[in-house]
Amino acid sequence: MTMLDKNSKIYVAGHNGLVGSAIWKNLELRGYHNLVGRTHKELDLTDQYAVEQFFDQEKPDAVVLAAAFVGGIMANSLYRADFIMQNMKMQCNVIGNAYSHGVKKLLFLGSTCIYPKNAPQPMKEDALLTSPLEYTNEEYAIAKIAGLKMCESYNLQYGTNYIAVMPTNLYGPNDNFHLENSHVMPAMMRKVYLAKLIHDNAWDAIRKDMDKRPVEGITGSDTKEQIMLVLNKYGISNNKVVLWGTGTPLREFLWSEDMADASVHVLLNVDFKDIIGIEKYSSVFYGNSTNGAVDRNNSEGRGGAIPSLGEIRNCHINVGTGKELTIRQLSELVVDAVGFEGTVEFDSTKPDGTPRKLIDVEKLHSLGWTHKVEIDEGVKKLFEWYKASIS
Repeated sequence: MTMLDKNSKIYVAGHNGLVGSAIWKNLELRGYHNLVGRTHKELDLTDQYAVEQFFDQEKPDAVVLAAAFVGGIMANSLYRADFIMQNMKMQCNVIGNAYSHGVKKLLFLGSTCIYPKNAPQPMKEDALLTSPLEYTNEEYAIAKIAGLKMCESYNLQYGTNYIAVMPTNLYGPNDNFHLENSHVMPAMMRKVYLAKLIHDNAWDAIRKDMDKRPVEGITGSDTKEQIMLVLNKYGISNNKVVLWGTGTPLREFLWSEDMADASVHVLLNVDFKDIIGIEKYSSVFYGNSTNGAVDRNNSEGRGGAIPSLGEIRNCHINVGTGKELTIRQLSELVVDAVGFEGTVEFDSTKPDGTPRKLIDVEKLHSLGWTHKVEIDEGVKKLFEWYKASIS
């Protein structure tokens, strides 16, 4: 097993985001304090030269690739080129430099949106690439599939120890509550909260909220009319919220700190060989060198997979709860947490997305981890965090 002691230098890419911040916190709680992080302003992961310089300077022992270019259904539908290009650049730069700089262990954070739209439920890891993806986030999913395949392929060719985990829908501290591009739960929660504040005529609180997270450039400094106009656009009015779709799709949600605990568990305790059940999975373990040039006319020093081992694929790990609820049921939990006494309506003329998305977590359980926070408790915890973030 690749051992990471408490002094190992671990680079967490995306350490300020929902995923990365939770992993950083979990590592610290376990006594790992030699952690490295960079903001997007400090290090643009799409800049190949800048990433190479960073690895030259820091020389991390392990890498957690939690950085990603993300958004909701609307953003994924509109900015399709950005979602595939930005994510592919980040993944190629970080994984490529992790290999060239001798990183011992890499953990790649993907998403369960990688699975086909009509995959059998609950979705096992081997459902990957068996039928078409959900069109609305196809580009993001393809980028994430490429990332997990990069990890898998580097392992088989070069004998590395890169592991990909695929968390289900996440929620928790540092979630994105911007209405233009947030995921379903934080967007729903903010909408319900603002509708309550409008009903309560709590304009100081509304202005604070808008200053913290402007909507289409409208802040708390704008007029009531301007604020109401932009909020109405997102289905928010006095004591009433309108949400997209029918409310019938089934979804699974995982508290981000549970996800972090699972991810760190895998980082510290699981090797690629444990997942596939093969000790020597690359020709590198039989003496093939890896110091040759990558050239289609040269096969010397490029390691190599072992075809006789057969097809080795779907080596990623689903991370979730294995439990689900409808979007309407989720809205009821949010309403209860916020103390909202108004109405929530669903606009069935708007798209629902995939009818059901539940992952199979048998592989994760077999590797020694199960979730702790149930959805009703998690929704309340998220609302408390959200209120504190704007106080």
